[in-house]
Amino acid sequence: MMTPPRLVLFARYPTAGACKTRLIPALGPAGAADLHRRLTERTVAVLRASDAPVTVAYTGASAADFSAWLGTDVELVDQVEGDLTARLLACLDPAPVIFFGADTPDLALHHVVAAIAALDSHDVVIGPAEDGGYYLIGMRTALPELLTDMPWSTDQVLPETLARLAARGIVPVLLETLADCDRPEDLARWPGLAA
Repeated sequence: MMTPPRLVLFARYPTAGACKTRLIPALGPAGAADLHRRLTERTVAVLRASDAPVTVAYTGASAADFSAWLGTDVELVDQVEGDLTARLLACLDPAPVIFFGADTPDLALHHVVAAIAALDSHDVVIGPAEDGGYYLIGMRTALPELLTDMPWSTDQVLPETLARLAARGIVPVLLETLADCDRPEDLARWPGLAA
């Protein structure tokens, strides 16, 4: 049994107008921020239930604000300046590590447990997202080449990741495909979310 992987969640403070901006046309700035707050709290609760160490890579407020919001039992790491690649690379060591975003309403404990278990026998685990990206990616050892020069926020993230793995002879474990809640049209899938 290897060291339990660190579960790293990237989270922005739920300030109106500063998060979930693509949902503002549907929910307004305060509504989008409130949805982000609830999704983040839900994700932290799911990760916490796995008993693996949880790290929140935070931005948009101080560590004290995040502790007051999410509790003192999660490690807090300030996100570095830069694009998503820079922020991910800064949190890559020590591996094993599994990265999560907070915008997957259907993420459940069994997905997290399956991801942790996959790293016992495989180098990489991926939770594919319906939009062509992924809701989690885990690595047994640091593989920065999976995070560098990626076409983030496009439907090419997953195909490009799989192509890079294939080129290295790495067979990842692919979990159940889930949907992210990013755009106004996504809200219809989870009627209770916008309430």
